[in-house]
Amino acid sequence: MAKSSYLMTEGTVWKRIVRFAVPVFIGQLFQQMYNTVDSLIVGKMIGTSALAAVTATGSIIYLIVGFFMGFSMGAGVVIARDIGAGDERAVSRSVHTTVAMGLVATVIMTILGMLLTPVILGWMGTPDDVFPEAATYLRTYFAGSIGLVFYNLFVGILQASGDSRHPLYYLIFSSVLNAILDFSFIRFLHMGVEGAALATIIGQFVSALLVMRRLLKTDEVIRFVPKQIRFDRGKLIQIIQIGLPTALQACVIDLANMMIQSYINSFGKLAMAGIGASSKLEGFMFLPVNAFSMAMSTFVAQNLGAGEKERMRKGIKFGLLTSVVVVEALGILMIVFSPQLVALFDSNPEVIRYGALRGQTCGLFFCLCGFSHVASAVMRGVGKPTVPTIVMLTCWCAVRVITLLTIGRVYHNIMLAIWIYPITWSLSAIVYLFYLRHLRKKGVL
Repeated sequence: MAKSSYLMTEGTVWKRIVRFAVPVFIGQLFQQMYNTVDSLIVGKMIGTSALAAVTATGSIIYLIVGFFMGFSMGAGVVIARDIGAGDERAVSRSVHTTVAMGLVATVIMTILGMLLTPVILGWMGTPDDVFPEAATYLRTYFAGSIGLVFYNLFVGILQASGDSRHPLYYLIFSSVLNAILDFSFIRFLHMGVEGAALATIIGQFVSALLVMRRLLKTDEVIRFVPKQIRFDRGKLIQIIQIGLPTALQACVIDLANMMIQSYINSFGKLAMAGIGASSKLEGFMFLPVNAFSMAMSTFVAQNLGAGEKERMRKGIKFGLLTSVVVVEALGILMIVFSPQLVALFDSNPEVIRYGALRGQTCGLFFCLCGFSHVASAVMRGVGKPTVPTIVMLTCWCAVRVITLLTIGRVYHNIMLAIWIYPITWSLSAIVYLFYLRHLRKKGVL
């Protein structure tokens, strides 16, 4: 079987990283559009209540996606190390253990998600006039969770080999499909928010099938052979050791965000719609950071497996600097154009006011969030996933929750739910900066 043709242990450092990151960025751009199309079409064609329902479920969906992306990153680090070390049998065991985990996760997620939807929305304090549509959207999303789970896991396998181009092609196709179905289900079949959710899960399922087809047909070390699906105890432990902390990191952040969302919900549907629209826009702004984060995890893991420490250090410096500069430039654009961008979702002046308030407050601090994300990816790549989990659990979860439970009870102001993000981004960036210096002194980096 051939080795991966996308190895990141060879060639010019910055070119390899950019070659990986650019397709990831474009792919995530389409994926973000994939998610945002629901909000745009729902807001324009159905109304503000429906837009509030869709955006109110965003933090829950991000939690789910984040969990499986975390596990896929963990699996990707293990696979990337095996590839870097040139151990084909180990790569195969890692790949098929990952797929076995996905099968179990799909069953659990589908059943529990559909049963617990009303409970979750109740915990978040979803207003009565939004609750029915939010429950319909979320239940439909859970019903199609197989596409979500396997798309993330299969893409994690491909990206571990350094291949970020093929996931891009498949995601573009499924994003276009999602937009067409979204418009058709709502405009012509009058399906409401259920149609928006159905279009999303169909698009996810198609993209998962396309990535799986690639893995079935490749002659490289990451080839997927269905009859070889089984749990390898050693690889399962390795994947859990890296993937579980990464998945929990994503979850605790999103759990805190769910609590912030419940606080935002107390200001009514106009605030929900405006800040929800701003959050969607913010998602676009952080796409370069996400792309560099994925590139850094794979780059660091492959070069560590191959024993190329000096090359690894050069890549880390380039990835951190580039991502911070790019995301700060986008933050400035967010400050300047927030009102016009939020108006694309809803022309209600109050919705625009709330959305612009968040964008113009947070934009200046995007560089701190970007630094934290890429530093976290470096930690995963060197096999220290518990460090970012602890940092995020403390800075992005505990601080946010404690603030809302204390100050939030006596100071009922939407600005608290907005400023809590820049403050916690600053805390995590400071901690990561000191820890990276510590690892450098110890010779880990």
